[in-house]
Amino acid sequence: MFIRRMVSQARAPASPEGWSWLAFGLAAALLLAIGLIAAADLGRSRAIAAMDARAEDGSTLAIAILRGELEKQRALPMILARDPDVRSALSGGNRHALDLKFASIARETRTAVIYLLDVTGMTIAASNWDEPTSFVGNDYAFRDYYLGAILKGAAEQFALGTVSQRPGLYLTSRINDGDRLLGVIVVKVEFDRVEADWRALGGQIYVADQRGVVLLSTVPDWRFHVEAPLDEETQKEIRRSLQFGEAPLLPLPLTPDDGLVQSAAPLSGLNVLSRRDVSTTSWHLDMLLPVDQAIRVEQWRLQTLVALVLLVGLMLAAFLLRRRQQAAMRLLAAAEAKAELERRVEERTAELAGSNRKLLEEMAERARAQMRLLDMREELAKANRLATLGQITAGVAHEINQPLAALRTYAENARTFVAGKDEGAATGALGKIIGLTERIGTITETLRGFARRGSRALEPVLLSEAIAGALMILDAPLRQAGITPQVETGAPGLRVFARRVELEQVLVNLLRNAVEAIETVTPRPASPLLWLGIAETGDDVSIVVADRGPGLDEAAVAALFTPFRSSKPRGLGLGLVICHDIVTAFGGTLIAACKPGEGCIFTITLRKAQAEPTP
Repeated sequence: MFIRRMVSQARAPASPEGWSWLAFGLAAALLLAIGLIAAADLGRSRAIAAMDARAEDGSTLAIAILRGELEKQRALPMILARDPDVRSALSGGNRHALDLKFASIARETRTAVIYLLDVTGMTIAASNWDEPTSFVGNDYAFRDYYLGAILKGAAEQFALGTVSQRPGLYLTSRINDGDRLLGVIVVKVEFDRVEADWRALGGQIYVADQRGVVLLSTVPDWRFHVEAPLDEETQKEIRRSLQFGEAPLLPLPLTPDDGLVQSAAPLSGLNVLSRRDVSTTSWHLDMLLPVDQAIRVEQWRLQTLVALVLLVGLMLAAFLLRRRQQAAMRLLAAAEAKAELERRVEERTAELAGSNRKLLEEMAERARAQMRLLDMREELAKANRLATLGQITAGVAHEINQPLAALRTYAENARTFVAGKDEGAATGALGKIIGLTERIGTITETLRGFARRGSRALEPVLLSEAIAGALMILDAPLRQAGITPQVETGAPGLRVFARRVELEQVLVNLLRNAVEAIETVTPRPASPLLWLGIAETGDDVSIVVADRGPGLDEAAVAALFTPFRSSKPRGLGLGLVICHDIVTAFGGTLIAACKPGEGCIFTITLRKAQAEPTP
């Protein structure tokens, strides 16, 4: 549709709209041509770079394979030069036994041939003694590897075998008896397995010496070709030494082409070239990887991507151009629509303003209701504490009457001691009077603090003191019920973040509930009827109150912390709700676990506070 519109507009260039579409079409065609050319150039560069990197990796691996084979074989001549059987054969010993030994070593080391030359260069023992191409009896004094070993002690030469007509690397080592020359040991290494491993890497790989003569190659036809024509003197020297036999030493079918290499056979086309020197030798290794197909694929991919992007962009530009041409026609309608929209926005704004005011009023009313709810909860908590005080008044009065009676007795004794001028006894009686008054003060202060809810910030509260305060308040109900709680206060000095009065209120509620539950069970179960313990877990402290009461079913446990729902005949259902609120305000948790007929376990979990240092 986009192309048809451009063509139809180009056929009627008399109108301004037609001229616009004609210019657009020409610009689009030019941009598309430039984009495709640039994509082709970029694709060629990227494909060549990728193949270069692959060739670098491949050539590195190929050299590693070659060096592994070389290093494995180089030590063999030196070892055999010290072998006593070799020296014995040179001195007239059993040479056939040495043939067999060489054959065994050649099989184990995967060496092509191992043979021994005497001082004249004549082969006297060889691993291929039983083959038609046996080296035994052949004179190799003309070989450079023999002369090199005589002169330097060791030598290496790559050459074509004069008998086997197979190329290989000859490694030699001189054998001496003191200063007297006995002979030369020769190990011939062939690289068929190396070339097979190279073929698995892909591409074409060859190794050439310092003169540019190809020694090894994955392309057999390239062997003994040269990278560049040799001068006449070098060719004569090669012919004289028979190093490469009658090989014509023709140039390789490779020609440079703009940073790449054009190959003619066996696979014609462009290649990337990676050249690396083979360390410990005078050779270098070249790896050729074909790049034609990679260039075509990368160019096609990038050109397709550029074409898609440009077509999408051109379609978007055509759409925008069409929109621009239609803009003038819609201008009046847009102005009318804008005016209508502004009127509706004003009406909607007025509606939203009224709704906002109503919402603010509702939020204010909800806040006031929340404050009233908090006040009611505070009053309920205070009422709960006062109810608790009413239940424990008798016990507190009993606690105070005991020290009061003792006060009277100790005061009368003190008066008698003073009259009798017994100062020591009088002082002891007065000390006991002071202690009893302090106990009365502690009881009344605990009772007065329990009657009001503290509003102070959380502080470290010593658990042992809070538990002792709660047990003191409930001392009379516990004794009246005949219950002796088993108490484990945990580590000395253990503190939690709370407010002591409120924490005591929670413990009093839980313990009182446990006492009332135990009183309903007949006959009484085995002790302990009531257990209070402490457990530390990381940064938390758990206070556990467990009883042997009748327990509760799942429905009753689920409603424990719901206001105005109680399992007691006269209960208001507020005690545990208030306890839950207090523990939550401490940043802790209060949970219950009950089983019918087995009792209940209430667990308070609070944050542990840092213990004060022991003086």
